[in-house]
Amino acid sequence: METYHFIGIKGTGMSALAQILSDSGMPVQGSDIEKQIFTQEALENKDIKILPFTEDNIKEGLIIIAGNAFQDDHEEIKKAKELGLPFYRYHEFLGEWIGHYTSIAVTGGAHGKTSTTGLLAHVLDKSSAISYLIGDGTGKGQENSEYFVFEACEYRRHFLAYKPDYAIMTNIDFDHPDYFKDIDDVFESFQQMANNVKKGIIACGDDEYLQAIQAKVPVLYYGLNDSNDFHAKNVRIDEYGTHFNVFVRNNFYDTFHINSFGDHNILNALAVITICHYEGFSASQIKEIVSFQGVKRRFTEKKIRDQILIDDYAHHPKEVEVTIEAARKKYPDKEIVVIFQPHTYSRTKTFMNEFSKALAQADAIYLCDIFGSARESQTDLTISDLQALISDSKLLNFENIEMLASHNDSVLVFMGAGDIQKYQKAYEKLI
Repeated sequence: METYHFIGIKGTGMSALAQILSDSGMPVQGSDIEKQIFTQEALENKDIKILPFTEDNIKEGLIIIAGNAFQDDHEEIKKAKELGLPFYRYHEFLGEWIGHYTSIAVTGGAHGKTSTTGLLAHVLDKSSAISYLIGDGTGKGQENSEYFVFEACEYRRHFLAYKPDYAIMTNIDFDHPDYFKDIDDVFESFQQMANNVKKGIIACGDDEYLQAIQAKVPVLYYGLNDSNDFHAKNVRIDEYGTHFNVFVRNNFYDTFHINSFGDHNILNALAVITICHYEGFSASQIKEIVSFQGVKRRFTEKKIRDQILIDDYAHHPKEVEVTIEAARKKYPDKEIVVIFQPHTYSRTKTFMNEFSKALAQADAIYLCDIFGSARESQTDLTISDLQALISDSKLLNFENIEMLASHNDSVLVFMGAGDIQKYQKAYEKLI
């Protein structure tokens, strides 16, 4: 049997896909940088071999799946093409793989994809045999799966390789300014994606751009506004989470409870309730949303002494805004302290004003150096340029990280898509 070799196996999507193939009985290995990355623990737990990059890894008898972060001049990709091995890009292989199942793609702009994918996978997994691919590096495969739930990223229009049965669309935001020209360009990509869907689209009707999506299949809208097909009313918050009533076309359906906070989490739950209702699941089955414990790096909490430390992947102004809102709703009596590491120079430059406004919702703000992408060249932009727009913000590094200890009985939110975790780890070690 041929072995699947993943070039860049520690990537979040790549790690998840490797786990799915391994669970399905396929021989799997991969290569990547030697730096420890949070996705590799799951690979190691499944005895998936991880090799350092070298062209010597590439031999006859391999099927190559290459991560989209690596160009054709990468030594392993060059060797694979020289040998004429079967070769796929990540999105190309996934586009073929989903054809074996009733597939549900979860896509959207700056926020909601990963959490909604995780929540849907959790609910369906309680009642059906399913496989899933979550953008936090989590993957599960079963040979007898009926459903395949997966996160579909819009970057470089890669999601157009997919022709899913259903698509959940959480929002349309302008992001990835290194590729998309503007919000209209982003909208056009989602319209193209909508044309690929075979059975139905579940879309957030509170998003003005999604309201304009045209489709050949039924479109069900969910949201907080009562004009939606599925909408939430009578929202109540307590120490255990958020409770709300769901109405289907203005008729009361049932009451649901999630153990998270913030309007964005209600919307994520509504997306899952809508697709599950459409597919014939009962309200009692759908109520498993309450037992969902979240995905990696999305509002992941721990308590140390009198402080709550939260790790979150937020790296777009809208994500920053909703993460601060969730922290504020869960801990209304505590100081909210944000430690933010911008991700990519292009995104930071494009959204300078939006970042400053979003971060200003916190009580105290610390800024870390910009985490650049390998796909972009460094510019003259520095973190000091963002700091200049945010009054009372401070620059944080390993030499002055003890400043965070001065915030007694507070919530420290470490946000970013780069390596913001190293600051949290350094602070935890300090205290």
